[in-house]
Amino acid sequence: MADKKVRIGGASGFWGDSSVGAPQLVRRGDIDYLVFDYLAELTMSILASARMKKPELGYATDFVTVTMKTLLKEIAGRGIRVVSNAGGMNPHGCAQAIAALAAEQGVPLRIAVVEGDDVMPLLPALREAGVRDMQKGLPLPARVVSANAYLGALPIKQALDGGAQVVVTGRCVDSAVTLGVLMHEFGWASDAYDQLAQGSLAGHLIECGAQGTGGLHTDWDQVPGWDDIGYPVLECSADGSFTIGKPPGTGGLVSPATVGEQVLYEIGDPANYLLPDVICDFTQVRLAQVTPDVVRLTGARGRAPTTTYKVSATYAKGFRCNAQLTIVGVDAVAKAERTAQAILARTRRLFAENGWSDYTRTHVDILGAEASFGPHARTRHTREAVMRLAVMHPEKAALELFAREVAPAGTSWSPGTTGSGNGRASPSPSIRQYGFLLDKRMLKPAVVMDGVRTEVPIPAGDADAARPVPPDAGAADAADAGMPQDGVEVPLIRIAWGRSGDKGDTSNIGLIARRPEYLPLLRRQVSAERVAQWLAHLVKGRVTRYDLPGFHAVNFVCESALDGGGMASLRNDPLGKAMAQILLTMPVRVPRAWAEAMQ
Repeated sequence: MADKKVRIGGASGFWGDSSVGAPQLVRRGDIDYLVFDYLAELTMSILASARMKKPELGYATDFVTVTMKTLLKEIAGRGIRVVSNAGGMNPHGCAQAIAALAAEQGVPLRIAVVEGDDVMPLLPALREAGVRDMQKGLPLPARVVSANAYLGALPIKQALDGGAQVVVTGRCVDSAVTLGVLMHEFGWASDAYDQLAQGSLAGHLIECGAQGTGGLHTDWDQVPGWDDIGYPVLECSADGSFTIGKPPGTGGLVSPATVGEQVLYEIGDPANYLLPDVICDFTQVRLAQVTPDVVRLTGARGRAPTTTYKVSATYAKGFRCNAQLTIVGVDAVAKAERTAQAILARTRRLFAENGWSDYTRTHVDILGAEASFGPHARTRHTREAVMRLAVMHPEKAALELFAREVAPAGTSWSPGTTGSGNGRASPSPSIRQYGFLLDKRMLKPAVVMDGVRTEVPIPAGDADAARPVPPDAGAADAADAGMPQDGVEVPLIRIAWGRSGDKGDTSNIGLIARRPEYLPLLRRQVSAERVAQWLAHLVKGRVTRYDLPGFHAVNFVCESALDGGGMASLRNDPLGKAMAQILLTMPVRVPRAWAEAMQ
């Protein structure tokens, strides 16, 4: 067992990821397992909307119609086992579609379904008990469309232990599709917390596809072969240590910088990364380049998980509509702004005539004018801009009227108006997210295979497990933020790599010092207080900084930062993808010798 290696390929980071990942890994990755993560929080909102229209849907159809249809015979022939959370809100429907495909192609296939994440039957009792949402303490909405708990890796392990060749799950934490494989292969017990933490870190690195192999890297110009970027391959050992690489001959870049960025992606407190199976501490994680495009990771530590699951619910609240127009010529930005205000004024007048209320919310972005940078924008005089107008209203008919009144701008107002996108915008239900905690004892996860349903024993957890470590005192650093007197001002990007992401309405921004000696200066000058000031046009809540000294990194957690997040947000960047890029433009002062060496 000590010499055993297990190779796992991560083929998908979300529903809509490229179709090149799975074939590349199957044919060039020399893998034992192929895992897929489809279920971003936004994806669950989309699946909820799809199931409202067609009850037989609610799963990631591309997994069946594109990936498995094309690769099923090769996967079976090579003895590769597959684990995917493509089941979404309808894992049995997804499994049935795969079974029909296997029968059609004459491929014998044992398929297991993980069920038990559906919380909808419990909602009446939870509403009566006064359940509150995790972020803002709001009561359970009246019209809940879906409610699914983030299950862990134990059901996946049990399915693989039972001989499943394909495991289809509903909602589980993204890293569980990898951790379940490792628990099965190495026989890790449910209380082997350090190994579970390492396995969860491994899963976290590949749950976003090519983001772990050079995708979204700060130094994007150093990443070769975007068109054939390699998808990640883990090689894991029984002690929990692992390397991450990519198939030979593919593009992309695997380095401590690219991998470190992904370690930071969408985490909160790195000493308390809460998962159903383990609470991870990533603060002492270390990354080492083993060979070109292969990085080894060690140092994750774990402890007992909490007694609760996180539940992601979705609910319908009115309708939303996005429209856009391109404005060309001198003063394009001013013309675009006036166009947006004219559309709003006209439609508000028409709403009143029809007896409708005002918009619930409106949001205008002038793309091309550095709208995301707020007061730090430098471009007001571009000769081409895109007016993006997003609105919400309780009545669908009101937004249908809004959609009709966008195109007339092309003949009524600004010269150079063109480019209305894909034609008239269409209103859609506004599906929003609502997260809360649920006692694990209230759910009974199970595996269904060969017509037999078997419950999965889940440890109760530790009620006192989530003991937070006091975060770094950013405000104290602000008083000590002395800039070198002989220093030179440079943008933060010159001394740090960065990546950002979302969890509901919270955005996290991780920064890694480009050189270990840069870290003290980074910590002095990039305090939580200063980040809050720089991003004040976007972040409306608290900013907290956490340290990851193992690889010279810090993580900023920014609350109330995404205008509600996901489908509740009207911003052009509802997932916080641009937050790090905006922060990396913030000026810092470095010694002159450093600045000269950076040339």
